[in-house]
Amino acid sequence: MAPEDKNRATAAAILPLVGGAANVDSIAHCMTRLRLGLHDRSLVDDEALKAIPAVMGVVEDDTYQIVLGPGTVARVTPEFERLVEEGREAATPAPASAPAPGPAPAPDPASASASASEVASAEELASQGAAMKAARKAKNATPFKLFLRRIANIFVPLIPALIGCGIIAGLNGLLVNLGWLTSVTPALAAMASGFMALIAVFVGFNTAKEFGGTPILGGAVAAIIVFPGVANIEAFGQKLSPGQGGVLGALGAAVLAVYVEKWCRRWVPEALDVLVTPTLTVLVSGLVTIFGLMFVAGEVSTAIGSFADWLLANGGAGAGFVLGGLFLPLVMLGLHQALIPIHTTLIEQQGYTVLLPILAMAGAGQVGAAVAVYFRLPRNGSVRRTIKSALPAGLLGVGEPLIYGVSLPLGRPFITACVGGAFGGGFIGLFNQLGDKVGSTAIGPSGWALFPLLDGNHDLGTTVAIYGGGLLVGYLAGFLATYFFGFGKELLAEFNVSQEPAGATTSGAPGTTTGTASASAPGPGPDQAKEPAGL
Repeated sequence: MAPEDKNRATAAAILPLVGGAANVDSIAHCMTRLRLGLHDRSLVDDEALKAIPAVMGVVEDDTYQIVLGPGTVARVTPEFERLVEEGREAATPAPASAPAPGPAPAPDPASASASASEVASAEELASQGAAMKAARKAKNATPFKLFLRRIANIFVPLIPALIGCGIIAGLNGLLVNLGWLTSVTPALAAMASGFMALIAVFVGFNTAKEFGGTPILGGAVAAIIVFPGVANIEAFGQKLSPGQGGVLGALGAAVLAVYVEKWCRRWVPEALDVLVTPTLTVLVSGLVTIFGLMFVAGEVSTAIGSFADWLLANGGAGAGFVLGGLFLPLVMLGLHQALIPIHTTLIEQQGYTVLLPILAMAGAGQVGAAVAVYFRLPRNGSVRRTIKSALPAGLLGVGEPLIYGVSLPLGRPFITACVGGAFGGGFIGLFNQLGDKVGSTAIGPSGWALFPLLDGNHDLGTTVAIYGGGLLVGYLAGFLATYFFGFGKELLAEFNVSQEPAGATTSGAPGTTTGTASASAPGPGPDQAKEPAGL
C-alpha cells in the first residue's frame, strides 16, 4: 500500500470511531498526537480506536488525543481533515451512521479472549490508567494550568520549524568544523538562522490567535522587537537592541495587543472600526512594548539564561538528578508546559537549551523500567505484548504508551522509572558542572530522536557521547530500580499470571485472583489510556 493510501486508511478508520464528521468540532496535532475537539464524547469507541494498528494509544484531556507518533501524525492529520470536510459536505449526519460505542468494529479477538480469562492483562492496566488520567484531568482544570496550556498552544506549532532549522544548524556547524563545502555553509547558516531571527513575530501571531485577537496584529506588534531601527531608541537610560526581550517580550506585547483590540471593538463605532481599531492596537501596544516590555522582558530573559547556567555550573549532578527525576510528575500535573518558553528563550539566547537533554532522561528511565517489567512478568503475555509494541516509540522519545499502558497503572514501576530518569539527568548534569555543556537546538524530540539536534560548547563527538552515556545510565538505573524494587510480593503474584490460549479459564489463577479480576475490570470502560496497537 502506498504511504498516502496508508495514511488515508488510518484516517478513515479513526473517523467513524470518534462519532463521524458531524461530531468533530476542531482538529489539530502536536508532535505525536491528533487532537480532536468533540461535541459528544460518548460517541467515541475507545477500544476499537486502540485496535487500529497505527494508534499507539488515546489520552483524554481538554481535547481527545489519539497518539500516532512523530511523522505519522503530520501525515494522517491532513487526510483526516479532508475526510471530515467531505463528511460535512455530504448531507448525511455522520453521528447517526457511527456505531454506538460497543458493537461495531470488534477489537482483536485474541485481546478480547485474553481480557476475559486473564487476571492482570494489559486491558486491566489500561482501565486503571484511564481512571488515573480522568482523575488527573479534573484536578488539572485549574485557571493556572489552563493558562499554561494556552502558552503551550502558542509554542507547539513552532516546533517543526525549530527542529528543521536546528538540524540544519547542526549540519552547518559540522561542515564548518570540518572545513567542507565552504561555499554552501553560508547558505545553510541563513536557512538555520532566518526563522530564529523572526521567531518573535511568529510567537506574537500565535499569541493573538490563542487569546482571541487578530493574529496579524499580534505579529505586527511583536515585529517591533526584531526591527533593526529600535537600536536608535533609548529606554530606561540605555539603548535598545533588536531582539531584546525575545519571545517573552513578543508574548507580552501580543497579549497586550489583544486586550487593546478588544477594548476598541467594544467602544469604537462600527463605521470607524476598520480604521481606528488596528491603528490604536498597534500604536498603544507598540509604545508600551518599546518603552517598557522590551527592557523588562530582556532583563527576565537574561536572568533565565544566567540562572540555567548557574544552576548546572554549581548544582551539576544534584540539579540534573532533581530535574530528571521530577520531570514526569511535572508532566502528570501539566506543569511541564511552563518550561516551553524557557527552552525557547535559551535557544534564542545561547543557540541551544541545556535543560532539554537532562529532562529527556525521564524517558530513558521509562524505557529501562518497561524492560524490567517485561522480565519480571514472564507469564503475562498481554502486558509483554504491550511493552514490545510500545518500546520502539519509547526509544524515540514517545513515552505515552509506556507510561499510560504499563508503568503508571502498576504504580511502583512509575516511581522507579523516575529514579532512572534522575540518575540519567544527574549524569548529564555532572558533565555540565565539569564544563561540558550538552544542549538541544530545538524542543520536541527526545530519546534517540534528539541526537541530530545536539549542540554544546565542545565538539559534537563529546556532546553526543555525553548524551548517549546519559541515556545508557537512565536505561540501566530504570531497569535495576524496577527489577529489584518495582514489585512487592502481592503485586507480583497478582500480575505475573500465566496466559493460556483459550479454555483455560479456571486453570490460570486461584479463585481469589479471579475475584479480583472481575472487581477491577467491570465491563468495557470507555475511558482512555490503554495503549498500543498489537494487542
